[in-house]
Amino acid sequence: MAAKVAEEWLNACSGCEISIVDLGERILKVLELVEFVHIPVLMDHKYYGQLGDGKHIDIPEADVGIITGSIRNEEHLEVAEEMRKKCNLIIAMGTCATHGGIPALANSYTNESIFERYYSTETTDKDQPRPKDGIPPLLDTVYALDEKIKVDVYLPGCAPHPDQVFAALAGLLTGNPAALPDKSVCDFCPTRREGKGQVKRLRRFLQAPEYLSQDEPLDKMRCLLEQGFLCMGSVTRAGCGGDMLEPRCIKARVPCRGCYGPVRQDGNQLLQMLNALASNGIELDSLPDYASLLRFSGSHGLLRPVVHPVCK
Repeated sequence: MAAKVAEEWLNACSGCEISIVDLGERILKVLELVEFVHIPVLMDHKYYGQLGDGKHIDIPEADVGIITGSIRNEEHLEVAEEMRKKCNLIIAMGTCATHGGIPALANSYTNESIFERYYSTETTDKDQPRPKDGIPPLLDTVYALDEKIKVDVYLPGCAPHPDQVFAALAGLLTGNPAALPDKSVCDFCPTRREGKGQVKRLRRFLQAPEYLSQDEPLDKMRCLLEQGFLCMGSVTRAGCGGDMLEPRCIKARVPCRGCYGPVRQDGNQLLQMLNALASNGIELDSLPDYASLLRFSGSHGLLRPVVHPVCK
């Protein structure tokens, strides 16, 4: 009998769902093992019944529940709690679900300051009322999934590589959970390292790094951090290259931006990156923006609004 799987997206962009579709022919193997009973991106199943006559959100019971996206408003929270109630096992899929992702950059601001920016004008015209009817109220901050419900399996990535999606699903459904990479991007980066301390200040990525050609083997290119570009490979979990393990950004001669979140689930990419820069002899005042070090992992209280003291 096929296992039942439910999938939901919350505060997300659908990139994780595209990774499911990008399984290609392998999705046929998955479909031999599972029956999707709820997956909004692929099938029409209404929260309140097909006629909309239900009184409460109703998601079918399932063996496995996959949730993408962070929790930003009351509806997201209600859906996440219903998924936890109806599913025996919950997978947090994608960095938005595991660490807040890009949406958690909003945690640097209060809700009021966000509304003020987007719904107020810079003229003397009276501000229009902010929309409320039919719109779920925002929570006080952007939450990762495990801050509100219990999570059984973490599958980070923005978006997770289809190889890892397949391995995770096939492993769970056959009773042989896949072992995802638990090392950093740097551990699988083939670029050449010549030693620390030769570059003192970071430079913006406005020019190509030093390499001969796009066809040049990566092991001939010097480490991008040693060239003075902010590369977060040392503090970011590996996996973006899928089964090949070769980091995708590095393969494109672009510095890692940290999309798989910290190497450990409870890691802090900002503090760890500051330590990495200091250990390389790079001056920290050349870092233009500290918050960007948490661009994919700002939940769990790591990004908060800056409160400026009132001058009297």
